[in-house]
Amino acid sequence: MTNIPVIDMAATGRNITALRRSAGISVRNMQSIFGFSTPQAIYKWQHGDALPSIDNLVILAAVLGVRLDDIIVFSPSAQVIA
Repeated sequence: MTNIPVIDMAATGRNITALRRSAGISVRNMQSIFGFSTPQAIYKWQHGDALPSIDNLVILAAVLGVRLDDIIVFSPSAQVIA
């Protein structure tokens, strides 16, 4: 069996919210930084309804001053038969 990491989307969303607030950045500021026409993507990230794409995740880490690993929250690994 192989252990595969599983991203906890809800916990990751809460983490994005906490990191954003800790950095003193508003959702509107984030919207501007990412060049989004609406803040909906950011709200989806924060609510755990969606994850940032890898390129947006890299930007998010840079903006928040953290590592990628500091943003993503993993739940216990799933096991698959290989």
